Amino acid sequence: MKVLITGFEPFGESSLNPSQILVEGAPAAFPNGIEIIKAILPVERAAGPEALIDALLRHQPDAAICFGLAVGRPVISLERVAVNLLDYRIADNAGETVQDQPVAAEGPPAYFSRLPLTAMLAALQSNSIPAELSLTAGAYLCNQIFYTLMHHLAAHQRDIPAGFVHLPACPEQAAHFNKPLPTMSLDLLEKALPLLLETLGG
Repeated sequence: MKVLITGFEPFGESSLNPSQILVEGAPAAFPNGIEIIKAILPVERAAGPEALIDALLRHQPDAAICFGLAVGRPVISLERVAVNLLDYRIADNAGETVQDQPVAAEGPPAYFSRLPLTAMLAALQSNSIPAELSLTAGAYLCNQIFYTLMHHLAAHQRDIPAGFVHLPACPEQAAHFNKPLPTMSLDLLEKALPLLLETLGG
């Protein structure tokens, strides 16, 4: 099984992004025949989705998991739904802001994840990794990428496991914020990745 995993470059007040670190540090392969394809996406309204679609078209993966950062969340969030909405709370890395606009003008209001979320949640929690099922991926680049992923697969009639996972900030980021910040260690995030991948063949 060929699995595309994506992360984001740093943005906002952060000089690093745990999703980038997790993806770049992942091995090229995992047990059970899982081959890893990696992509780091720009935090830009146009360039981010373009990079994702390029990776999907070039590699034709059998599954895709996009990872992003959710500052303020204390656990790994397995996102259930992507909404057709752009409403940036901060400018992207290209300085662009957008409010109350669709991700895809002709797209449906929302898409549900195609990942085995219940199995993923059980795998994480049974290994003492804090996790939750989440009903909102926000309205920033994370949701935009999630929606773009699902919209692209639907348009190309590709019924593969695919979806989005939000990660907490890592301790190395805490010093860049002027308020208490829940974090999760990079070691724990690295432990979580193979557990998530193992569910894809189930």
